[in-house]
Amino acid sequence: MSPLSSDELRTIREELSAGTTPTVWFTSSAVGVQEGRSGKVIALGEPAEGDFIQVRPAGSKDVLSFSTAEVTQVKPPRKKPTPEPAAKPAAKTPASTPSPATETKPAEKPAAKPAPAPAAKPSTQATAKPADTAATRRKPRQVKQPVGGAVVTLTADQDGQWSVEVVNAKRKLVKPTQVPANAVAQAAKLLHDDVAAAVEPLIEAAREQHRARVEQLRAELEAAEAALEELDE
Repeated sequence: MSPLSSDELRTIREELSAGTTPTVWFTSSAVGVQEGRSGKVIALGEPAEGDFIQVRPAGSKDVLSFSTAEVTQVKPPRKKPTPEPAAKPAAKTPASTPSPATETKPAEKPAAKPAPAPAAKPSTQATAKPADTAATRRKPRQVKQPVGGAVVTLTADQDGQWSVEVVNAKRKLVKPTQVPANAVAQAAKLLHDDVAAAVEPLIEAAREQHRARVEQLRAELEAAEAALEELDE
């Protein structure tokens, strides 16, 4: 059976992210489990760790660590049962031919039976147990839980436009994205009174800026209408 390829590992990561537990089968290189036995992938670590594939074998509650050479996604074929050989017929014993009548001889006395030998006492010495090896015993490895955590940043520019950004320790989860100011105000009220008090002056400044812009546009519109009326006279 072929070991896991990089494409199959990528597919397994996508299935784990989707909340499913992919099925794999153990190869002849797997240590501590029978070849052809199935298992469920619980998590994937970093390939640099070596045995980074966390698998729960079928019928077991333990989660063990394996490398890509020890598991495969190719289902092994079922082993056909070996047919038992047919029983040979018993050989026939030829019938004995009766012998002609002969002179009757006195019956011989049966030979004396030898005395039975005393039965051997069973040995009380305990059978030594084979020492545990890596092939017969494997300690379950604790599944590493992914470390969570992220930073959510709200930013207001000089024009009163708000944007949100989400990052964690490794990469940006959400690039700066524009959000409505009223949504920011509602979220601030739900979070905490101090947050709402800190955000409200920024929201009010944006309102004043938009009011001034509206008044400016009205004045420009009135001037344009007056110029149009002069041209129509």
